[in-house]
Amino acid sequence: MTKVQATFKLTRPLTDDDLKQISHMHSVYGFMAVRVAPSGQELFVEYDFSRLSEKEVLGSLQQNGIPV
Repeated sequence: MTKVQATFKLTRPLTDDDLKQISHMHSVYGFMAVRVAPSGQELFVEYDFSRLSEKEVLGSLQQNGIPV
């Protein structure tokens, strides 16, 4: 396992629904942690690089309605 952290800029402020979706990302295969930056303008994602690429992580976030 190769643990990697990626940072994604948010395209808009997060809503309560977005936060619910983010909490569900922990159950997605290969995701280890998803945190909102204190500024509220970025999302930090820790994932298993041996299972997912950064492009796949971004795609999963977008498919789940997270504004990145």
